Amino acid sequence: MNGCSRRLSGGLATIAALLAALLSPALAAAAGPAPEPESQSRQAAEVLARRYAPITMLKEEEDPPCETSAEQYEPTSIDTVLGNPTVTLTAFIPGKGLVEVKKAPTAADIAGLSGEYYLNLTGEALGETCVYAKEFQKLEREHKAPAVTYAHIARENGHSGFALQYWFFWYFNQFNDLHEGDWEGMQITFPEAESPREALAQEPDQIIVFQHAGGERADWDSSKVQKEGTHPIVYPAAGSHATFYDSAVYVQNGQNGSGLGCDVTTEPLRELRPQPVLLPERVPRTGEFEWLSYYGRWGEREKGYNNGPQGPQTKSAWREPFTWMSEQRTTSPQLPGGAVPGLGEPVAKAFCGAVATASELVNLDIKSRPALIITLLVVGLLIAMFVGLTRWRPIDLEQLRARRSFGQLARTARQLYGRHWRVLVPVSIVAIPIVGGVTWVAGLVGNVHTGGRAGSSGLNIEVGSLLEALARPAAMAVVAAIVIVLVQLLLEGEERPGFRAAFAAARPRFWRVVGAQMLFVLGIYALLITIVGIPFAFNKYVAWSFVKQEVLLQDRGIRESFHGSADLVRGRWWHTVRFTLFLFVLATVTGPILTFALIFTNLPLIWVDLLGSLIFALLIPYVAIGETLLYLDLQARAETVPAKPPRSWRPWHPRSFGRTRRDWSPLPATG
Repeated sequence: MNGCSRRLSGGLATIAALLAALLSPALAAAAGPAPEPESQSRQAAEVLARRYAPITMLKEEEDPPCETSAEQYEPTSIDTVLGNPTVTLTAFIPGKGLVEVKKAPTAADIAGLSGEYYLNLTGEALGETCVYAKEFQKLEREHKAPAVTYAHIARENGHSGFALQYWFFWYFNQFNDLHEGDWEGMQITFPEAESPREALAQEPDQIIVFQHAGGERADWDSSKVQKEGTHPIVYPAAGSHATFYDSAVYVQNGQNGSGLGCDVTTEPLRELRPQPVLLPERVPRTGEFEWLSYYGRWGEREKGYNNGPQGPQTKSAWREPFTWMSEQRTTSPQLPGGAVPGLGEPVAKAFCGAVATASELVNLDIKSRPALIITLLVVGLLIAMFVGLTRWRPIDLEQLRARRSFGQLARTARQLYGRHWRVLVPVSIVAIPIVGGVTWVAGLVGNVHTGGRAGSSGLNIEVGSLLEALARPAAMAVVAAIVIVLVQLLLEGEERPGFRAAFAAARPRFWRVVGAQMLFVLGIYALLITIVGIPFAFNKYVAWSFVKQEVLLQDRGIRESFHGSADLVRGRWWHTVRFTLFLFVLATVTGPILTFALIFTNLPLIWVDLLGSLIFALLIPYVAIGETLLYLDLQARAETVPAKPPRSWRPWHPRSFGRTRRDWSPLPATG
């Protein structure tokens, strides 16, 4: 029995081995592929991270390190903060407030800490922010601020594939919401790949760039996604670090996770290629990346949006990359440029400045509420004094050359506009193709592509800006000339002068008006660029305000028109500046104020700007009437109080320098 048993056992074992050999491939196929070794998976992930690492285009500083309108920082390593002797780890303890925990905290010190901890950098976010720029510049000089992006493979339950994320850490956020530390970035998706090795054989499906609390997504092969080979080219906005696909000014109205204000990615730009550092898929509590388990703030404790941000592992994009991405925008509204929207001060552009000003007031309120109250009281008092201290009656539309107060000038101009609106509204319509056309040409010149990645050259931008600075005021002068001549016809006794009569009377002197206006603009700009000449520029802006009236109503040459305007204003400067400033502010802010709320709707920005431009065009005749009435007011005053002689500012005559000129005599009136 024992021998038979052994033979039987041996035979059964042989059969079992044969069956196992035959069945093992089928069993292996049913069980799926063997898991890839962790080292090989990480190696493939590192190759994938390098393959798609983004190229960043940063708005270059021309006057570093404190040029807040450009980008003062780079996406960098968290080691700029951790182990830094100027950084303090603090904690907010109920009943005790903010207490200091440790100087120069390391990754091990912050690992596992909760949201009540803060990494307080040197400086104060609501104080002098150049402190941060200088500290970051010092870190760069010491080679302690390498250009880095943190790559992370993010998965989501219920979704196949994964997202490859690139997180940018910024040392400071120099935007409307000033705060220490900032996390932004981008991600690309591989919905059909279960491992990095599989993704290496595929192309990404979609891409999204992170913008504040939201983002803008696109298909990987979309025309708006710029690439160099496999590397996407992205544009972090100066200061805010919200990331975009192109160089522009992006208007953010706070909807769909966008910020509030304007993100600027315009030229000049410089290219930066951050090196990817691969993070583990799951948050570790120990090891090289234990800092990921820190749930506190990467900045000091402040109120509201000035609070330091939490790390990437706290974001929805980290936990649910596909769900979060599907809820984000597919466009980012850009500031319209050129064409008709540039007719007046574009509403969207004015929005940028208004939000920045409002943010400064909010920041001032956080820093010192008494200072905010005093500021608002002073501004309110100045406005009340400017508008309130005047006479508004009586109004005389028959006697146009007469002395008038500020209020009488404003009301007389309005009533004249109302009486002759059938002529003046067509004049406004004429302004749209004339002024809008030259702005459009300037926009074309400024946006000519040079074949480079960023688009326009700096020379094109400067030429376009100069063309707009000269051509737009000259075109507006042509439109205003028709209105000035219409007032002249009223002075001569015509009750209902028409558009044709006004145009015909103004046409012979159009070139003189244009030449005088261009010299006016050049003179003001020449004084402004010297910086020290800014007060003189303001003075001359008022003194030369009536060159158009001198050309048209006195039939003077260009040089004499400047002398005549200055002679008329001298000694009456404060009376002149009040109404001149009122007309300037009226023309500048009325369109933006009346259409400001439309920015917060889904109406395209170009239509918002079109409406603002139309309002601006309708105001051109009012401004021209107001300037002409003020000119006639000054003439009436000159009849009773002669103009004061000017002082000599000729350095080649040192004996008379600063003294009243004895060789001066006012130009005689010819009209």
